[in-house]
Amino acid sequence: MSVKQQVVILGFLSRISPTKKLVIWLMLVVSTLIIGCVQWQSGAKIQTDILAMLPKVSESPLTQRAIASVEQQLANRLYIGVIAADKSQAVNAASLLIQQLKTNTAAVFTDVASADISQAEALNAFYFPYRFNLLTDRQQQQLSQQQWPQLTQASLQKLYSAFGYANSGLISQDPLLLYPDNLLALAPKQALSVQNGVLLSTLPQNNSNTSPKYIAIVMAKGLQSAFSPNAQQQQLAALNQAMSAVTDDNAAVSFIKAGALFHAAAATDNAKQEVSSIGVISLIGVIALVWLAFRSVMPLTIAVMTLSSSLLFAIVLTLLVFGELHLLTLVFGTSLVGIAIDYCFHFYCERLNNPSLDANQASLTILPAISLALITSIVAYGSLGIAPFPGMQQVAIFCAAGLIGAYLTLVFAYPKLASAKLKDSQHLLDIADHYQGFMLMHVMPLSRLSRGVCLLVGMTFTAIGLSQLRSDDDIRQLQHTPAAIQQQEDSLRTVLSGGTDNQFLLVHANSEEALKLQLEQLEPLLESATKQQLIGNHFSLSRFLPSEKTQTSNYQLQQQIYLDNLTEILARLGIEESIAQPLVDAYHTANGHYIDAQTFINSAAGRQLAPLWLMPEQGSDYGAIVMLGGIKQLDKLATLFSNNPNVQLIDKVGEISKLMSHYRQLTLALLVIALAAALAIFTLRFGIKLATIVVCVPAFSALLTLSALGLLQAPLTLFHALALILVFGIGIDYSLFFAEAKQKTRGVMMAVLMSATSTLLAFGLLAFSQTPAISAFGLTLLIGISFTFLLSPFIQIFTRKTAEC
Repeated sequence: MSVKQQVVILGFLSRISPTKKLVIWLMLVVSTLIIGCVQWQSGAKIQTDILAMLPKVSESPLTQRAIASVEQQLANRLYIGVIAADKSQAVNAASLLIQQLKTNTAAVFTDVASADISQAEALNAFYFPYRFNLLTDRQQQQLSQQQWPQLTQASLQKLYSAFGYANSGLISQDPLLLYPDNLLALAPKQALSVQNGVLLSTLPQNNSNTSPKYIAIVMAKGLQSAFSPNAQQQQLAALNQAMSAVTDDNAAVSFIKAGALFHAAAATDNAKQEVSSIGVISLIGVIALVWLAFRSVMPLTIAVMTLSSSLLFAIVLTLLVFGELHLLTLVFGTSLVGIAIDYCFHFYCERLNNPSLDANQASLTILPAISLALITSIVAYGSLGIAPFPGMQQVAIFCAAGLIGAYLTLVFAYPKLASAKLKDSQHLLDIADHYQGFMLMHVMPLSRLSRGVCLLVGMTFTAIGLSQLRSDDDIRQLQHTPAAIQQQEDSLRTVLSGGTDNQFLLVHANSEEALKLQLEQLEPLLESATKQQLIGNHFSLSRFLPSEKTQTSNYQLQQQIYLDNLTEILARLGIEESIAQPLVDAYHTANGHYIDAQTFINSAAGRQLAPLWLMPEQGSDYGAIVMLGGIKQLDKLATLFSNNPNVQLIDKVGEISKLMSHYRQLTLALLVIALAAALAIFTLRFGIKLATIVVCVPAFSALLTLSALGLLQAPLTLFHALALILVFGIGIDYSLFFAEAKQKTRGVMMAVLMSATSTLLAFGLLAFSQTPAISAFGLTLLIGISFTFLLSPFIQIFTRKTAEC
């Protein structure tokens, strides 16, 4: 802002009476309130879904569909482990839990089950007509070696086994009983057994001397998103009610739980607690600071009014832009309390330092510095919007709008509402003056040698700290999971042979047959990965959708059963030859009838597996998802498929983490650009020498902050980098006020002291957040603002020289 522009604005505002300014401010506030009410009535809401603030990774349409499909399957699914001392107790308790969840909470959960018997019946009904196209690996091998007599002998043993599943109807259509083994092969490999329709296993014990316990698995899916606060309350209430009904019948039963619901609910509770505690404590601290400084009700009232209008503008503009307000935005936004109040501090400290000024004159006196401070702060907060996180973009809008609200309040409301006479608080100005004098006294008299030693110590500190600095861009730091919840999740994953991870394989091809062949070729690699303990398990559609090539081969292999040797086979089995012709006819009829994906996924057998098959859209390839569980060595696993362009390991967490790394580097580069831009702007106001000094204060503060983080062994993340942008924005404000004040710095020193205290209070509390991302943000600002506060008074050394010249 040039001097000429400042003169024009000041002249315009000086011609408006304080009463008219107040009317303008009231109109702005009322208009903002109306807009906020309209937004809320139109469906604006508080968002708690952690996925809503994640960056959008640029992927192909097929990959995006695959990620969406997997997220839809995993996001709202939960697992309950029912633990008891014996099998029957665990099975009965699990059955009762299923019954309670189905009957009492029909509007909360769906797909409540354990072992799905109806699915097995549906698979049998679908695949039986295709039995001539199906063979297990062992059956293929035996028929390829003309070992049909061995298959006949095995069938004979099954016929006379007391525990066999053969019946006259099955034998008349499948005399060698090949089909049941094919049906069993469709079941995923797992360590769990099935008893009375319930999945059952033993619970791993840390102590070998303790008696084993049994765990029954119950699965369910929430009808609503697990990240919705209302849905969380409903689902947890329904689940607790059902578990209470089980324990009422058997107090010895215990439960462990896993699923996104429990992580999301813990995150929601933690965020709500931090919003209330950090926000309230910050507000109380700021109010106490104002009261101690001015000992008057009016400054306290003005401070509360400034914060209220600031939060009003912040919330309404955020809702207007995004249509929702993320809960984490409120957590980060509590730091706004420590910055918006700065305008109040500078106003009252100016009046204390110049008692002859009335409220209108005081607001006009600090307007140039406040305006420049607002611009630099908005630039700093606007830089947050470059981050790929919708949540951080909301923080940028939220804080920038809040500062605009505080600025408008100072310009238009203070001249009328803050006109009351202040109590004499010269002793506070004297304290600030003495503090600054003490700081300068220990630097100005130093010899060149002493200054060189201080400089060397500072450079050594910076170099050692920067050498210790490392980075960590893992996206999982966004959310803190309590140890108890994570422990239960890990226990259930162990029981489920690793469970299902968010990483998966996306296989694609330009035709259905080519995709089926790709899945079949992938199967040996996955089996090898399991043996190498790279993964715990996998789930692929290859066993459900064999290729036409495999089906044709299986059909031809069975010719030796139904055309070449049928008479002898029936004789060996002691079966009447009258069924031979119907078998031959059925075999001929099945020729050319293949299992296809569309028919399968539209059937009752394949409906649950439909999300794993992606039909082509708008010219894209066919796609299939292979689920992976219990991944132990992700990098080594990825190398198994690196030479196959049709197989892609999808790791959304890894991709987002890479994106975070990119934006961390971009943010640090942006910080350098912002410093250069500020230097150019301030040169127009102060000249190159003083502008350089003003910019050097936040620049040195940022370097010292990075060094301190290195010495504290705090890995550098995107959130540290984003916080450094704010260190720059706030630090520029402090430097700017000292530069504007020239030698009249008593009031500025007091305002900066109060401002730094309130800001450190707000950000210092964020540093103790349980969410690592918020803690990193707060810790960086805590350190950065401390350095800025210590360095900014030394600007007077250079302003004094300028004044003397």
